[in-house]
Amino acid sequence: MKVLILGHKGMLGSDLFLRLFAFHDVTGRDIEDFDIASSEDCEKVISETEPDVVVNAAAYTDVDGCEANREKCFSVNAEGVKNIALSCGERGIRIVHFSTDYVFDGKKQTPYLEDDTCNPINVYGQSKLAGEQYLKQFSGNFLLVRSAWLYGKNGKNFVKTIVEKARTEKYLEIVDDQVGSPTFTWDLAGAVQLLIEGQYSGTFHITNRGNCSWYEFALKILKFAGMTGVTVKPIKSDKLARPAKRPHYSVLNCRKFSQSTGKTMRYWQVAVDDYIGKVIL
Repeated sequence: MKVLILGHKGMLGSDLFLRLFAFHDVTGRDIEDFDIASSEDCEKVISETEPDVVVNAAAYTDVDGCEANREKCFSVNAEGVKNIALSCGERGIRIVHFSTDYVFDGKKQTPYLEDDTCNPINVYGQSKLAGEQYLKQFSGNFLLVRSAWLYGKNGKNFVKTIVEKARTEKYLEIVDDQVGSPTFTWDLAGAVQLLIEGQYSGTFHITNRGNCSWYEFALKILKFAGMTGVTVKPIKSDKLARPAKRPHYSVLNCRKFSQSTGKTMRYWQVAVDDYIGKVIL
């Protein structure tokens, strides 16, 4: 297949590029090549590359920054998706797009299904939901993948932050009232490759298996990194006073992916240990 990856230098995009490059004709474009908020730029990059599949891994992901930059957030996460969908729809090009657990409000007590009602509680989640709606409205050939709590080789992420802080600080405060599923972008990219090559369509939830709080996540990171002498105290989200609210429970039910492909994701603990051993240490 001829694949165009938008945002191919980002944390997820770079792993998608590596996964797909070995088997397909893959081209990448990033922020220095085009403006996703420009319909003209999107039309140009798609007409120039003439792909069979467009993978959109471009996004504005600064959750707190979105609160102060709503217009920019929506221009990338919503209008950008609309631009791509319109350009691809006219040509019958398949779109692979990524969304987030933050489209849900976190009030559910069991893992969210693909068709559960969305009710985002922050601007980032609202922009991603708007992008989903544009995708469904303007594309008749799409794969929508929701994931959560991503970390990978490129870019900032929670694992890197905890390790870096623990090297200079011996006391960390981490929230324990937000529960989700940490997900290694390398694993996510592999799962998405299966769906692309299997010609799957519609909405899929994909994360590493299991769930934890950010506090539990931090403890495992320090353990796998072999970092001792660091005290980690659990705190409530209210103490951080961040601009954006976070859902207290945003675990995604990934049964549809497993039943469709016959594959299961690694447990999050195994993936984190692997990541730290290969990337951090």
